Amino acid sequence: MALRQNTVYPLGYWQKVTLSIGFIALVIIPFADIEIVTFDPLLELSLMAQGFIHADFFATEYLFQAIIQTLNFAIIGVSLGLVLGAPLALIYQHPLVSGCCAFLRAIHEIFWALLFLQVFGLSPVTGILAITIPFAATFARVFHDIINQSSDNPLESIDSRADIISRYTYGKIAQVLPQLITYTRYRFECALRSSAVLGFIGMPTLGYYLETAFKQGNYSEGAALLMIFIALIGTIRYWCPPKLLGIYLIIACITLVEIPTLDSSLLIRFISQDIIPPVLVNTLSFSDVQWSLLYTWFSDIITQQAFPGAISTLTLALLALAASHFVTLNAHAIASKHLWPVPLAYLGQFILLIGRSVPEYILAFVFLILLGPSMLPAILALAIHNGSVIAYLTVQQSNAIAPPLMQISTINKFNYHIMPSIYPNMMALLFYRFEIIVRETAVFGILGIMTLGFYIDSNFSEIRYSNALILIICTALLNVAIDHISRRLLNPHKKSLTT
Repeated sequence: MALRQNTVYPLGYWQKVTLSIGFIALVIIPFADIEIVTFDPLLELSLMAQGFIHADFFATEYLFQAIIQTLNFAIIGVSLGLVLGAPLALIYQHPLVSGCCAFLRAIHEIFWALLFLQVFGLSPVTGILAITIPFAATFARVFHDIINQSSDNPLESIDSRADIISRYTYGKIAQVLPQLITYTRYRFECALRSSAVLGFIGMPTLGYYLETAFKQGNYSEGAALLMIFIALIGTIRYWCPPKLLGIYLIIACITLVEIPTLDSSLLIRFISQDIIPPVLVNTLSFSDVQWSLLYTWFSDIITQQAFPGAISTLTLALLALAASHFVTLNAHAIASKHLWPVPLAYLGQFILLIGRSVPEYILAFVFLILLGPSMLPAILALAIHNGSVIAYLTVQQSNAIAPPLMQISTINKFNYHIMPSIYPNMMALLFYRFEIIVRETAVFGILGIMTLGFYIDSNFSEIRYSNALILIICTALLNVAIDHISRRLLNPHKKSLTT
């Protein structure tokens, strides 16, 4: 009798990456602060549930104005970002342009708002610029990628005597215009979330009233505001067709709250004194600089704030990455038509819509009330939002796949045919979102979690703007490094797709 030879199947690339994510999470979880520190989270949860059952849509006094200003900030911020970012896409291949854009988009909108707050105060200019700058850098990168992936064949059919602008417009831009419009509308959805979150630092958007309602325990009012916001995001494709964006922009400019006169002395003082290291203020020449004091000031910030903040930020981000992967797999399963009848699959997709509509910052704020200040609320918030976003996108792909004509169970068809088909794309999206997870993780410090944002917010509160600026730069550099690592991990996936 011949001996049966055992066959060994080597692990695939994404299997190794998946196991690595889980292993890293298991190693670092003992060092993470994931304690529940509230006395009775179940009681608070039951009060919130009652608030959602009895949502009060008339409790907010300035609800209509809050909705209008949330829309205005988003519309004007996206429009200015588009105007600045689209031309940059044409020269994005230059290392200086791509480097500057990577740095600008790595800084979260709230950090930009905290900087502009010192100059413009609670003016619409603060909120609009906070959205415009990172969005312009993002438009530049994504538009550049979309245009580069388009075919060069149409250029050959254009008369060679045509000027370069006409050749580029009709040969390249025209064929990717639908993709550019679709992406612009997606950024508008992102801008709505950012606009709402800016309310947490005092801007007159929905987030301001939502934070106040939840902090005061008015859960009926808070629940109503949350439902309105979800409805606003969920129905965006119906009330915001691309052809109406121009009209919305005109209405937004007309209905924007009054912009106060800029005090130029504040701007001059901010640039010439506030963000300058204390030891450099009042120095008249290079020889007057006390380098030892400057080194001590800088090293104290790095060792006492930037380094521990970065460690906490990375710890939280890696745990959130593993949790997002877990949520993605399960959320994709509950919304797949390959596993459930159509009505139940639609119900699953509605749950995903709720999960992806609510910004991570607002989710973390709500979980913080329930569970107390630790990393756990942030991990849950990041996992739910990012897992829902990725699952929503992958469900669109998997539902388009025809099931195999084989006599095997539904579970086996899903596990051995559908999942292997979409898993590489699912992981690619997960690593794309990892950059966003790190951005959001840093800003959660403002809620009291000991990430980089905690130290940045503390320095702003103590009017140490130069310290805050150094920490914001550290946050941006950390994000750029994460983006670079994620791209390297995705390269083998791209090569395999190409071959």
